[in-house]
Amino acid sequence: MFFEWLSKQMIHEGISQSILVSGESGAGKTESTKMLMQYLAYMGGRAAAEGRSVEQQVLESNPVLEAFGNAKTVRNNNSSRFGKFVELQFDKRGRISGAAIRTYLLERSRVCQVSDPERNYHCFYLLCAAPPQDVEKYKVGNPRTFHYLNQSNFFELSGVDESEEYLATRRAMDIVGISHDEQDAIFRVVAAILHLGNIEFAKGTETDASEPKDDKSRFHLKIAAELFMCDEKSLEDSMCKRVMVTRDETITKSLDPEAAALSRDALAKIVYSRLFDWIVNKINNSIGQDPDSSLSIGVLDIYGFESFKTNRCLTGMLLFSSFT
Repeated sequence: MFFEWLSKQMIHEGISQSILVSGESGAGKTESTKMLMQYLAYMGGRAAAEGRSVEQQVLESNPVLEAFGNAKTVRNNNSSRFGKFVELQFDKRGRISGAAIRTYLLERSRVCQVSDPERNYHCFYLLCAAPPQDVEKYKVGNPRTFHYLNQSNFFELSGVDESEEYLATRRAMDIVGISHDEQDAIFRVVAAILHLGNIEFAKGTETDASEPKDDKSRFHLKIAAELFMCDEKSLEDSMCKRVMVTRDETITKSLDPEAAALSRDALAKIVYSRLFDWIVNKINNSIGQDPDSSLSIGVLDIYGFESFKTNRCLTGMLLFSSFT
């Protein structure tokens, strides 16, 4: 009844509305948001003859974003590790005419550091459970063999068939307008990040220099470069060297093994973050926005809070600052 009243307020009063979904981690915010979106898509849907592409794309964006932005935590098997604001735009007759998705504060550190019994982002495990031809194509396999995944002893979610979830995610990508070639590029990047994590470093021949530790590390470096479609030596240098540009010259400094490992992790995090941003932008471009719409309903799904002995409000302040 509340949501029906909210829709009527928007139409009859001509006032845009917003809904904030908040609560403790594991309370059901993500599921509540999905049901809310389904209701609004139904109420603002068009007749079957007119097509429902916008509504379908908005709804199918959920499994795509969950695959790349959700992970298992101690409190929740499908925890959103980013904030999401969805703006549904309506025409004067109350029908959905466009939509925009904005995301905030993706937890980049999870890509490289996972605490037991949590997991990394779902997409890594989905890819490892893909059909044999895809497993071979992307050079992946048992998640236990990848450093970015085996820091935790938790690999499988109870009651979840991740091979089917992988196929479902690709079907959702089709609906939101991500082509097969783009899907291939996305999963190549996901696989490359896994191989990056398996590159270890040892002291090089020069002072304070480093290089791939052994043949195993060089193998993963070679596979990562192939998946990224970049030069293998350039990829190695990006982790083992630091380039500083001054006013008069460019200085290249070699990194020791510890610093090279940190550089490797930094590269993995920034690549994943930009991949996530690209997916969001692609979905937005595919759905399209209505420049003539003056009515909208915004739904904000933010991080869940947890009670610790020492609490920090930094995340909340950053989220608030994003809207002010």
